[in-house]
Amino acid sequence: MAGCLALFDSNTPRFFDVSERESFVGFLQDQALRWPYQVIEREGQVVGCGGHAVEADGVSVALCWGMVDNDLHGHGLGRMLTEARIAAAQATPEIRRIILNTSQHTQGFYARFGFKPEKITPDGFAPGIDRWDMVLALG
Repeated sequence: MAGCLALFDSNTPRFFDVSERESFVGFLQDQALRWPYQVIEREGQVVGCGGHAVEADGVSVALCWGMVDNDLHGHGLGRMLTEARIAAAQATPEIRRIILNTSQHTQGFYARFGFKPEKITPDGFAPGIDRWDMVLALG
């Protein structure tokens, strides 16, 4: 857990607001035990993490708490992590779409995978961090 929290801290305050840390801790203690949460390590250090969970509707998978060490952005780790989570979602029976919520800072990254915005909420996460709800239809 400490490695994932260090990643969170490296991405605060641009990508995450400090107020979100408690929710991430709760996720790691609870949700990560119920659904897959992938961790990328390099030389014994956690450098990326992210999960996915089947939603209650039974046809959607949500990407959850994906992040890469701030010093390693742009090195392909986020792409690798996202591709792995999309592949896992596609392999889950009955799943027709992948959803996520992200910020204005990373929505373009997810758009490259085909995610489309459904709703944008200014300051939806915290002042200066807009919430972008996005969806990738699986066909």
